[in-house]
Amino acid sequence: MAEPDLDVFAWVWNARHGQTLPRLHRRMARWLQARRSGDDHHLLLQAFRGAGKSTLVGLHCAWLLARQPDTRILVLAADHALATKMVASVRRIIERHPLCAHLRQSVPEAWAADRFTVRRPGALRDPSMLAAGIDGNITGSRADLIIGDDVEVAGNCDTPGKRASLRERLTEAEFVLAPGGTLLLVGTPHTAETLYDPTGFVAGYQILRIPLLDARGRNAWSERFTEAHVAALRQRVGPIEFRRQMQLEAVPPEAARLDPATLIRYAEETDYAEAGGRPVLRLMGRRLVSGGGHWDPAFGRPGRGDGSVLAACYVDGEGNHYLHRLHWLTHDPDAVVDPATQQCASVARIARDLLLPAVRVETNGIGRFLPAILRQEMARAGAACAVVEVSHREAKSKRILGALDPVMAARRLHIHAQAASPRFLAEMSEWRPDSPGATDDALDALAGCLAAEPVRIARLPPAPAGPGWRGN
Repeated sequence: MAEPDLDVFAWVWNARHGQTLPRLHRRMARWLQARRSGDDHHLLLQAFRGAGKSTLVGLHCAWLLARQPDTRILVLAADHALATKMVASVRRIIERHPLCAHLRQSVPEAWAADRFTVRRPGALRDPSMLAAGIDGNITGSRADLIIGDDVEVAGNCDTPGKRASLRERLTEAEFVLAPGGTLLLVGTPHTAETLYDPTGFVAGYQILRIPLLDARGRNAWSERFTEAHVAALRQRVGPIEFRRQMQLEAVPPEAARLDPATLIRYAEETDYAEAGGRPVLRLMGRRLVSGGGHWDPAFGRPGRGDGSVLAACYVDGEGNHYLHRLHWLTHDPDAVVDPATQQCASVARIARDLLLPAVRVETNGIGRFLPAILRQEMARAGAACAVVEVSHREAKSKRILGALDPVMAARRLHIHAQAASPRFLAEMSEWRPDSPGATDDALDALAGCLAAEPVRIARLPPAPAGPGWRGN
């Protein structure tokens, strides 16, 4: 009996689980088998997040071992746990796939989570499959196939030094590869200087690149990624991350531009009422479901240094955000009351007037002692508002992009006339990620408000009941 092709091997596995083999996976399987038949030894498989590429590559590993039990496979990933996940997946396939019965071992010691050895001729030193983190020690190992499964992730490619280290570690893998062996990289770009740039590190590789949407807008896996799902995903992650992770484009952060033209202006005020004994806050007829303020404090003299900015936002049930107020707080340096208490009193009055349920205060740097003073001033002002302490470790530019980019791309950020001042609009239009000397105090405060809210997707109307007019 002839040995089955990889797509048939994958189809048998899916059929045992009541599933078909998607056209997308059939395309990957045939490409991998064709590259092996074509004696290509450096391969790059790029597919959008959620495409099941790691699952298909795992089936590829089991298929190779079924054909050639003496094959040695090394899986490298961003960390050991991720590499172990693939090895464990392949081990389960071998344990259950009907075409892998001849590989199953009766020796428990050879069947571990991060490594295993199938029944094979001879006594090779290296296991059939081994997991290792990209920063782990692989010196002394030998492999006929090395799989780099998501070796590039957000945390190991965000600086030139980390990117250089990543390339160095993959270069080391070349010395582990047996003569005639294959290096297969699987992943998606996380930075403009991505490891997967075809003119850079992977120059000369055979590449299969499958974005979610092709140049004509056709969906590579429409059965799973419906039009509504794609729209919701684009809204949640923002256009830049969507282009990177789903369209496989190495988009530089400079491509992000916070365009004030996407803001939806309004001038109405909130309307508080009680219905059925329950308080209700509305804005332009829409019921608000949450809200709060975010204060990025600073104590420079008025007109100098960083701005001390308070942003106040609301959110409705449809996922629309409303930047209702934006205040640059100042203090009188000649007043008897200290600057901290002056600013805290201003924040408390604003929170009371806007009925804010909470104000978040950045405690990085000078903000460490402010929450206690602010709670005292809230009590004096009669504001039923909680004070929440927050501390950020992520770079400010990433926080701003991660919070504003998705909601602005979805055109769900509304701005009150008071907040839409020339000062703020100029700050937004001139801002660039990591631009030296850029003013971003108001953007940082707004980002704090947006990041504190969960993503809300508009509810769909209920499906109509009863027969349709066509009689079905």
